[in-house]
Order: sequence, then C-alpha cells, then structure tokens
Amino acid sequence: MFNIHFSSIYEILKGLIIPIVIGIIAWWVGTLIPILGGPVVAILIGLIIGQVFGLRKEWAPGLTFAVKRILQGSIVFLGFGMSLSEVARIGISGLPVMIGTLVLCIACGFIIGRILDVEYETRSLVTYGTAICGASAIATMSVVMKASGPAIAISITVIILYNVLGAVLFPILGHMLGLSQEAFGLWAGTAVNDTSSVMAAATVYGALATSYAVVVKLTRTLAIVPLAIFQSWFQNRNVPPEDRDCTKWYRLVPPFIVLFLVAAVMQSVGLIPEILNDPLKFLAHFGITVAMAAVGMSSSLTAVKDAGWRPIALGGILWIIVATSSLVLQWVTGQI
Repeated sequence: MFNIHFSSIYEILKGLIIPIVIGIIAWWVGTLIPILGGPVVAILIGLIIGQVFGLRKEWAPGLTFAVKRILQGSIVFLGFGMSLSEVARIGISGLPVMIGTLVLCIACGFIIGRILDVEYETRSLVTYGTAICGASAIATMSVVMKASGPAIAISITVIILYNVLGAVLFPILGHMLGLSQEAFGLWAGTAVNDTSSVMAAATVYGALATSYAVVVKLTRTLAIVPLAIFQSWFQNRNVPPEDRDCTKWYRLVPPFIVLFLVAAVMQSVGLIPEILNDPLKFLAHFGITVAMAAVGMSSSLTAVKDAGWRPIALGGILWIIVATSSLVLQWVTGQI
C-alpha cells in the first residue's frame, strides 16, 4: 500500500518539474513586464513546449495535478485574502450579468448548434462548458448525460482553445476598452470559459480584478447544480422512477468552492494572522502561474484541427456572444 502511494507521489512530482520551472521563468518575466503577466507568459511557454515535445506519458500525472489540485488550492488561498462580506457583495452585484449571460448562452448554444448541425451531445457540452465553467462543467454534465468519449474530447478541445485565447486576449482588450478593475473582473468571470484562464487573465489585470473574477466565476460555477439536475430530469422524464439514475445535488458542488468560502470566513473572523497575508497571496498567484503552464503543455493544436470546424465555430460564436452581452449588461446595469 505504501509503495503504491509513494509511486503515485513520485509520478506527480516528476510531471511537475517542468511546469514549476516554467512558472519561475514566467513569474520573473511577469515582474519585468507587468502588463503581460506571469500566467499569460506561462501558458504561452507551456503551449510551445507542448507542441514541440508532445504530451509525454510521464508528464501526465503532474500536469493533471497542476491543472486541478494546484489551481483549486490557489483559489482557496485567494479566499484567505477576502472577507465574507466582500464575497457576498461581489457575488450579489454581479448576479444580473451572470444570470443574463448564462441564459443567453444556453439558449443560443442549442439554437446555433442545431443550425450548424453539431451533434447533440457535443453541442450540449460545448454550450454548458461556455456558459458555466469550462472543462469542469463538461466533466459534470458528461456524467449526467452519459456522453460518449468523442463528444467529451471534442468539447474539451474547443473549450481549451478559447481558454488560451481568453487568457491572452482579455487583458489586452480590457485595457483597450478602458475597463476598471471591477468591470474587468466581472467581464472575465462571466466571459472566459475555464476557471484557470479566468485567474490568468484577471491576475495580469490587477489584484482587485482577481478578487472580483474569482468570486464571479465561483458563483457562476454553482450553476452546475440546477442545470445538472434539470438535464438529469430532462433525460429521465420518460423513464420509470425506479429505473432513473439520479445524482444527489450536493455531490455536484465542487469541494474547493466550499473551502474557498471557509477561507473567507476565517479571514472575516480574524483567524488568519496578518503576517501570513503576503505569503498566502504569493502562493495563490504562483500556483495559478504553474497551473497555466500545465494548461499550455496539455493543449494540442492537432486536437483542435481534428475536432472539425463546426464545434469550434459553435464555441467561438458563443464565446463572442457571452463576452459582448456581459459588457452590454454591465453598461445597462450601470457597472461600467
């Protein structure tokens, strides 16, 4: 038992070496060129390395650990720097934009996906991934839908493509549009697909943008619960109750969101010593940088090509719709 556990740790550490090295280099470059930022540099370097060397089998455990666990841990560390009242204020103020873009994306996804003749499972997963939280939403919804392997692979490929573009382009566009830190955080939190890329874009833009973006994205992620329940009901509506495969709603809530709220509560009641604020902030931002290096290394331009133009077109159209409608709704509600 011990040997198996030690072997797993060794495999993870072996795959983490390159993302950590990339993270250190990207962090240094980000301090020299703040407008570019460490996470964006990391994803670009990782993308280059991934295309040159390919996704080697021995790297996979470490890259997966970085993309999931290190990123989630970094988000929890961000929670230690925020009060619960701040989390509630940001989440409530952003609800009109979050709900509006969510409903619009889902409606447009199923209509446009049908027009483009994208297969049902693929268009559903691309739509949910764009509307909610990228690969995490695809993973959850694919279980509920019992989606096929090809549909899952194509959908995740599409999401990863626009994740990379979002992390690189959003800070540039934000500065061009003259968005405030708060407006950019709300924009990135609603319009960038995956939590990792949201954090990358927001970290580059500024500390306040990061605080807004993480709360908005985590609040949006909770939409997985009602949508997964609806999708399960929709698929099982004609199935006898005794034969239905229903998932308990609380199992759909990502644990790291709960831990983020716990961290915010600890900060609110004064359980976090002030001396730890800077180290926790550093760990959060450096962890995001390492995770983005792993995202870049895990991305495949060949997979994007193999996915075909229809799912990619669907993902791109939805991405533009959500990004545009987020800005419009912010303007209508007086937030920009």
